[in-house]
Amino acid sequence: MLDQKTLDRLWEFKDPKLSEQRFRDAMADHQYDADEKAELATQLGRAIGLQGRFDEADALLDLIDAEEPTVGIRVLLERGRVLNSSGHAAMAVPLFEQAAELGDHLGEEFLAVDALHMLAIADSAHAELWTRSALEYASTAHDPSTRRWMVALHNNLGWELHGARRFAEALVEFQLAEQWAERAGTPVQQQHAREAIQGCEQALAAG
Repeated sequence: MLDQKTLDRLWEFKDPKLSEQRFRDAMADHQYDADEKAELATQLGRAIGLQGRFDEADALLDLIDAEEPTVGIRVLLERGRVLNSSGHAAMAVPLFEQAAELGDHLGEEFLAVDALHMLAIADSAHAELWTRSALEYASTAHDPSTRRWMVALHNNLGWELHGARRFAEALVEFQLAEQWAERAGTPVQQQHAREAIQGCEQALAAG
């Protein structure tokens, strides 16, 4: 199956239309086998969903042969994302739960953490619980791509706590996000973490 880095190079999340074209081009490339093209198709579905074309994304996901286990997990994830983005978060939750369970069972660390991260979004009433579960999982991962999740997860938990006015706890999470960003993240993530720390320190000072 495809390395996560290969998919990351094709993604431009700020420009899902460009991402869509990249995945269409990749699917026409003869260097990829049938299972890899199926995996690329799941990301094409995601790019289409990000543009708000939910019915089209869902129809595409219906056509994907999901017998290969990794492809099956990705189909669950992308179906869940389409449901969540189209206003059906409650229907997305069991799909993300299944994706997390299968990802863990099959040793697909990155996808398991992705599913837990999405559960925190779709099941917002339990966001802190799901994010802490994702952090626990990612912290012991062997895959470098999975460990990079630690930056976003600590940041997400920080903002969750900040929104609940639990500023001291939020500050700890932002500091951990900065540490992980310096260890495994990008300069942009490092800057965002520093800005979050400054904002949280101001909130603490203001009482």
